[in-house]
Amino acid sequence: MRFSRSFFERPAELVARELLGAKLHRVIGKHHLVGRIVETEAYDQTEAACHGYRGITERTAPLFGHAGMSYVYFTYGMHFCFNVVTGAHGHGAAVLIRALEPLDDVEHMRTLRPKAKHDRDLLSGPAKLCQAFSIARNENLIDLIADDSLYLTTGRLHQGETVQVTTRIGITQARELPWRFFIAESPFVSKGKPS
Repeated sequence: MRFSRSFFERPAELVARELLGAKLHRVIGKHHLVGRIVETEAYDQTEAACHGYRGITERTAPLFGHAGMSYVYFTYGMHFCFNVVTGAHGHGAAVLIRALEPLDDVEHMRTLRPKAKHDRDLLSGPAKLCQAFSIARNENLIDLIADDSLYLTTGRLHQGETVQVTTRIGITQARELPWRFFIAESPFVSKGKPS
């Protein structure tokens, strides 16, 4: 089942936690890739690590748009990162999808990310999952509620799974916020160290 718009029209830190267990779908021609969300991070314009902290620019405009849209950005001159816009229209906030558990059409994911030696490393980081799901600039500003090529469906934690919370990974500002959420028992979580 797909999410309602109202699910995303809430603070990023709430959405980030509740997206754990949900599924990301990517349809590329005859391929239907599916991954289960096992790690997320929240970002909000009120804190300096968020791209929206300094206001609206051409790059950050999607952050201030409608909840449930994609925000894909290019970083370090080589990687794409995939986010879901959250909160009220005009307020810059999003959830970074950091890691997925590969579920369906895993063989095609492997062809898109041939450097992965094991399936546990296939989607265990924001750049890795963008490579394996062929998410790049063209996937910016997609309505993840209504689109048929890139979308999210509801899910839940499995019995015995727990949520762990830490500070975020790879940032230098607003490092103290406990806005990284992941399924503690999942082997597919990224290997990054909290700030």
